[in-house]
Amino acid sequence: MSEKLTDQQVRHVAKLSRLKLSDKQIHFFAEQLSHVLGYIDKLSELDVENVQPMAHPTDMTNKLRPDTPPPGMPVDAALANAPASDPPFFKVPKVLGEGSGA
Repeated sequence: MSEKLTDQQVRHVAKLSRLKLSDKQIHFFAEQLSHVLGYIDKLSELDVENVQPMAHPTDMTNKLRPDTPPPGMPVDAALANAPASDPPFFKVPKVLGEGSGA
């Protein structure tokens, strides 16, 4: 395992992260971060010279379909439940007018 982080180093990281930590938290995170760095040191010992980079730990491929739009709803069906319509349009209350700022 790598060396234990000092309280001063944790205070510096906390300052960079804009975190306000108590002395108790500083001591706690010094231990926690030291363990994390120890795990990273352990991983750096692995021989990965002949390991191919991968995006996912299992063999996966994207199943793609053609990008074709599905058939749309007929205009009559779309307007069937509209409170007001003027085919082929929906009628809606006017929202822009004089003094609207638009």
